[in-house]
Amino acid sequence: MKAKKTLSSWLVNRYLLIIRNEENFAEKSTFSFTYAKVILLAVTVFIVLMLLSLLLVKTLLAQWFDPRHAQIEANKQLYELTVKVDSLADEVEKKDRFILNFQRVLRGDTAQAFQDYDNNSPVSSEISDENIDVAKLSPVDSQFRQEFEKTDMSLVNFTSEASSELQEVFFFSPITGFVSAPYQVKEGHFGVDIVAKKNEPVKSIADGTVIMASWTQDSGYVIAIQHRGNIISVYKHNADLLKKVGNFVNAGEIISIIGNTGDLTDGPHLHFELWHNGNSLNPEEFVTF
Repeated sequence: MKAKKTLSSWLVNRYLLIIRNEENFAEKSTFSFTYAKVILLAVTVFIVLMLLSLLLVKTLLAQWFDPRHAQIEANKQLYELTVKVDSLADEVEKKDRFILNFQRVLRGDTAQAFQDYDNNSPVSSEISDENIDVAKLSPVDSQFRQEFEKTDMSLVNFTSEASSELQEVFFFSPITGFVSAPYQVKEGHFGVDIVAKKNEPVKSIADGTVIMASWTQDSGYVIAIQHRGNIISVYKHNADLLKKVGNFVNAGEIISIIGNTGDLTDGPHLHFELWHNGNSLNPEEFVTF
């Protein structure tokens, strides 16, 4: 009990701290305090410093003091990269599926073509065009029609009216010659046949990416290019192809050599097709041959 009373009195006893000048002992400052106030102030300062240190360690100084900081940051970056990779993978898969089906269309592969669209793409509502005799379509062009009728891009709009979006677009001529067979949708001819000199180079009508470059039974060596604005140009019956799938080509760049390959040909010429948003267009309305 005595010890307790002594400790209590020691904490509450008032003391005076006097600061004097060393030379003349003049009094400069005086401070009145108790040990209780000193202890309370010290504890408060300690807590504030500790909280401030913890805050700095978790934020600004984390990379030096927190051994888990590097791992946490790496996990965050890994998660962000994973999300981006997943998104890119989806886009690549869609593009690969589109290119694969487009190649099947041009090859006339009726057994395997467009299975991905059957499983993944909504089929458009029933549509018909009484002015088009589907029975007259070539096997390749029949597959084009089947492909686009199963997607939201329908070929029912076989029209010679130029789309307003393409009116101001400039296309290079793929080859110089004369048109031997014009664009005739009702006859199943979705392009134009251009006769030119032997071994004449065929050029890309605009900047784009090659999405098909292969051999087909009907059309021989075929190359197709995806351009901006959902435009696709197709070049058939080539003697040789100078570009591969995935190559980027500039407008006017040579992509193939005119030829006479494939079953559906009766002489050296270029069969040229132009597609926009899934609709075939009359190339003569946009390209000067």
